[in-house]
Amino acid sequence: MIAIDEAPSDGRRAATLSAETREQWSMFGLALPALLIVGFLVFLPVGWLFGLSLVADGQPSLVHYRRLLEPAYLSIFTQTFQISFQVTAMALLLGYPLAYLLSQIPRKVAGLLMICVMLPFWTSILVRTYAWMVLLQRRGIINGWLIDLGLIDRPLSLVNNYTGTVIGMLHVMLPFMILPLYSALVKVDTSLMRAASNLGATPMRAFFTVFLPLSMPGVIAGTLLVFVLCLGFYVTPALLGGGRVIMVSMKIQQNAAMYFDWGAASALGVVLLAATALLFWVISRVTRIERLFGGS
Repeated sequence: MIAIDEAPSDGRRAATLSAETREQWSMFGLALPALLIVGFLVFLPVGWLFGLSLVADGQPSLVHYRRLLEPAYLSIFTQTFQISFQVTAMALLLGYPLAYLLSQIPRKVAGLLMICVMLPFWTSILVRTYAWMVLLQRRGIINGWLIDLGLIDRPLSLVNNYTGTVIGMLHVMLPFMILPLYSALVKVDTSLMRAASNLGATPMRAFFTVFLPLSMPGVIAGTLLVFVLCLGFYVTPALLGGGRVIMVSMKIQQNAAMYFDWGAASALGVVLLAATALLFWVISRVTRIERLFGGS
């Protein structure tokens, strides 16, 4: 009797597995065209660049990668990561309070304010960067206001240097930090904060022990997004840096467009891509990447 009962169960299990297998193959077949397009548009160019980085004077060589160990290139990488870390940290410090405010006010009002946050997306990055060049120059509006208010005696050097680069990049990157933060903060159940208060927690303690940990997926997602974008950013550093601030993206452009050294440019791109992939891998060891961007 036991064997008779188990046989149908085994048959149903096999049928279920067979149906799941067919469904998986069907989904793979539906996704195959998209996978082929992604492979052609992404992996093929990356593979081509990787091949170029391993060739010098028509012969296989690692000379382009050995060149990256020179002090000049190490300084460029150091400056790139330093600016990226600084801009990301400042975007988080400025974006979190605003995202928290948007998550606590009525949805209609938050929607109107969110339009203001997204307004820079409707303007070209190039136009915004030139606007900052006008605002930050020695006789610009900002220096004029500071002098009129008596806060400074002579104009500050705010453009064509490190400071101007950070300010301009921060303005561009701030919406990219606010959007994932708001998406995570608006999902936090506010009744948990009231429960913590009823249990005797102060508002500050309730925030740091309840609200902040629940908002960490948004913090990590925004930080990761902004940092990766900063690593490959080109327009704003090239204009506001005035040639004094050199980032990896600018060096890639110089090697490819000015010196026609595609091998050196490809090596820089491969190393930057590897650094980004390593960052994603480290984050994936801490939390699930798909959970950060809205996955279940």
